[in-house]
Amino acid sequence: MRRLLFLLTLSALACGFLTPTPTPSASAPPPADSATASPSPTAAAPTESSVPTITPREDAARFPDPARFEWVIVAQGLVRPTDIKNAGDGSGRLFILEQNGRIRILQNGQLQFEPFLDITDRVDSSENEQGLLGLAFHPDFTNNGFFYVNYTKQGGDTVIARFTASGNMTDPNSEVRLLEVAQPFPNHNGGALAFGPDSYLYVGLGDGGDGGDPLGNGQNLNTLLGKILRIDVNSGERYGVPPDNPFGNEIWAYGLRNPWRFSFDALTGDLWIGDVGQGDYEEVDFVPAGTPGGINFGWNRYEGMHDFKGSLPLLNHWPPVLEYNHAETISGCSVTGGYVYRGGMPEWQGIYFYGDYCTGNIWAALHLVNGAEETFNAERLFQIEANITTFGVDEAGELYLAGRDGTIYRLERH
Repeated sequence: MRRLLFLLTLSALACGFLTPTPTPSASAPPPADSATASPSPTAAAPTESSVPTITPREDAARFPDPARFEWVIVAQGLVRPTDIKNAGDGSGRLFILEQNGRIRILQNGQLQFEPFLDITDRVDSSENEQGLLGLAFHPDFTNNGFFYVNYTKQGGDTVIARFTASGNMTDPNSEVRLLEVAQPFPNHNGGALAFGPDSYLYVGLGDGGDGGDPLGNGQNLNTLLGKILRIDVNSGERYGVPPDNPFGNEIWAYGLRNPWRFSFDALTGDLWIGDVGQGDYEEVDFVPAGTPGGINFGWNRYEGMHDFKGSLPLLNHWPPVLEYNHAETISGCSVTGGYVYRGGMPEWQGIYFYGDYCTGNIWAALHLVNGAEETFNAERLFQIEANITTFGVDEAGELYLAGRDGTIYRLERH
């Protein structure tokens, strides 16, 4: 097992980070520190964007000067956006989820009036964390038109469904429901969807809600709640279970509170997870590409790297690699996981971005490997006047984020 070093840069720009002492995290839509690993293999080609030729950064151990960059408004007027995705089909379109059940298209700088999909008739968004929450396009979307959504249906249960697109519109009647999961409470639904480098669909589900995981779902392998699922959408009547899933069912990883947003590095295939915390700590988890499943992220025995309920060792526990503390007023309350930058600005290559829903703080993180040692550096580089609900990338790998007020921003050079 590789020794992990956590070099968390504590400066006027980086506040609220702690050095490690094993433990997990979790809390509401939007979403920090430790892991175990072996060297990260190179992953297959990216599934959600066409990444341009990468120009290496001049200094791989330092962050760019944030004063040279800004978050520029590229769209406004959306209704509680929850996710931003591209289809990887060469169209240049961005697809933005609205919590009430619509998907809107941003193309050539213009927000299209007609929705790409409208399922407001079947989506329950009556509570803060319910609604249309996640989107993923099939790796062969260009040919089959398949895309997948994660939403809460009327009554609050989670639905993972497939639709078939036709141009800029989708017939709501093309829905095929793959999976439904009962939700005991109206919060901690998770919501993230993403295809991995293995072309399997990964599904993020929260612990089912209320405070402190009262039903013990995070550590219970007899429920899909508090898990990341991994399914094969190309086999079976609705889907198949990959033969190397660790428990012989849909579960790939467990011990999560509310994995609101996760993403795969488009170049390496590494997985980054923003798991929303309970009351004190927010966490980011990291899984190197090629790691088999069965990982236990620790909730509700741990919040971040700290004891929450009990202190006995957990089987296969992977603490987070980054965390921040609610006690520091500058830090915030709910982590929103983001993306590793793979766009056209060399300064940001390989840097992972994540933010806080309550404060608009945006951190940058670096994963550095030196032989058998790993380092995760993090600094708070930006703060914007927005409740950050999600990040996203376009086909060129450029980075976006959404504010709950309906504003979409893109990271640009001054």
